[in-house]
Amino acid sequence: MKVLILGAGVVGVTSAWYAARAGHEVTVVDRQAGAGLETSFANAGEISPGYASPWAGPGIPQKAVRWLFMRHAPLILRPQADLETVSWLLALLRNCTSDRYALNKSRMVRLAEYSRDELAALREAVGIAYDARMQGTLQLFRKAAQLDGIAKDVEVLRQYGVPFEVLDRAGCERAEPGLRQSASPIAGGLRLPNDETGDCFKFTQALAALCAQRGVRFLHETTVQRLRADASGVQAVVTDKGELTADAYVVAMGSWSARLVRPLGLRLPVYPVKGYSITAPIVAADRAPESTLLDETYKIAITRLGDRIRVGGMAEISGYRASLEPRRQRTLEYSLESLFPGAGDVGQATFWAGLRPMTPDGTPVIGTTPVPGLFLNTGHGTLGWTMACGSGRVLADLLSGRPAEIETADLAIGRYGR
Repeated sequence: MKVLILGAGVVGVTSAWYAARAGHEVTVVDRQAGAGLETSFANAGEISPGYASPWAGPGIPQKAVRWLFMRHAPLILRPQADLETVSWLLALLRNCTSDRYALNKSRMVRLAEYSRDELAALREAVGIAYDARMQGTLQLFRKAAQLDGIAKDVEVLRQYGVPFEVLDRAGCERAEPGLRQSASPIAGGLRLPNDETGDCFKFTQALAALCAQRGVRFLHETTVQRLRADASGVQAVVTDKGELTADAYVVAMGSWSARLVRPLGLRLPVYPVKGYSITAPIVAADRAPESTLLDETYKIAITRLGDRIRVGGMAEISGYRASLEPRRQRTLEYSLESLFPGAGDVGQATFWAGLRPMTPDGTPVIGTTPVPGLFLNTGHGTLGWTMACGSGRVLADLLSGRPAEIETADLAIGRYGR
């Protein structure tokens, strides 16, 4: 079967890999000059299945109000006066209940754990290199109240058999010795020893090269303009370089997916939430993080990637603007310097911003649609790197007409109704 995948980020490229491995003739289309050059380019770097959680949860509306007034705010709200933004925010609020949080987290952990296993199998099969480290993730709590509030997350971890450790400050310092230099208060942490780290961009580029060796065709610098469809389904993809046809079409265009499928009558609640990162060279290896640390107070991840430190996070709701705001860089620098002082040269750091494709319930949208021949693999939010391999494998199974190895019915667009 001829498969046309729209988008060459980590989700699109993993979809291409597994579809080609399943025997399909695959073409990938992307407006950039290469793979992984947008949201996959400089993300936080952690592969953290156990921390796969929706942003919408009990208490979030109250926390959001406080965050807006913090000096180093994890949430920046610049609401746009448009129906798309308002509808998405209202849907997010509707998911801020205990029952919906538990349901959404269970979906996300299921996919993320499966994805970790698929990544491990892929790494073993092809020997792909991407600055990988297998030393776990530490969620660090500066305040005792944060540590006291982890009961629901721990319950889900137990449900799915995810190993974890609840640590005091001394335990956090044993896991991350660089914290011994920190003067910041540390109430404790939740550590997941099986989590991984790695450079998502390096992985995406390397896997794209392996895809090409398998015969996958990449059409870069080609902008998708619209889908041409009729009652029988999608007939072609209209690009700035002409029309492309296939037997199946996969939309993996991140934040732009919703706008592409809207003219076909599909309500896909995927919205861009901007995140920022800095990447600094390590200047004191003994002070640097060993793996990934999640700074719960500021919603920032600090990750060691080879001889670099990647610091990424925050959520800015400001539409499709990918502009850089210097104040956000200072927040990232503060999180790093307060926990790992002197570890990296922030004066030499590169600053980046990307648009994360978020759903209001946190779960990505993967699978078939009411439009014949049209598939979705999008809406992974901050977890595209964590969920990419599992999502690509699920998508390839569905394309091939065979049941996936995990439950997928509640991952499809149908969960939002007609």
